[in-house]
Amino acid sequence: MREAMADRRARTRTGTAPPRRFRGAGRGRATRRALERGGTGPARRLNATLAGWTAVRITPMFGRWGYFVRSQLFACFPLRPQERDLWVRLPLARQAKALGQEGVRPHRRFGRQGWIEIDIETARDVERALPWLRHAHAAALGRAGRAPDEEDDLA
Repeated sequence: MREAMADRRARTRTGTAPPRRFRGAGRGRATRRALERGGTGPARRLNATLAGWTAVRITPMFGRWGYFVRSQLFACFPLRPQERDLWVRLPLARQAKALGQEGVRPHRRFGRQGWIEIDIETARDVERALPWLRHAHAAALGRAGRAPDEEDDLA
């Protein structure tokens, strides 16, 4: 009987069956086409624009596209086409200027840390948001360039 089991194990190892995934027995979830294409609508335009900027990494996270410089999140935009609120993290002085513009409001939870929300419906709205994204990107580059002990002192 042991010989039969050993023979069976040998066949499954050398067979054509794909190896099991590490995190569970089932097949992994398929990647949505929107993720493979880099988004749809305004998200695609934002992703295409920001992908060309220095040190920007674009990652889907928690239902939003996250825009990072190293580990510094400086903006995010929803993956779902029904949601259109771009979140941007600005230095507090820039946030005050941004809030003076039409269509810009403080983030409902993180407004005190410099986050703003901008509704993005059209390509024109994307163009209107780009200057604020540039400021946020520059600030994130500055934060990412600091030594870790300097960042700890600021917290």
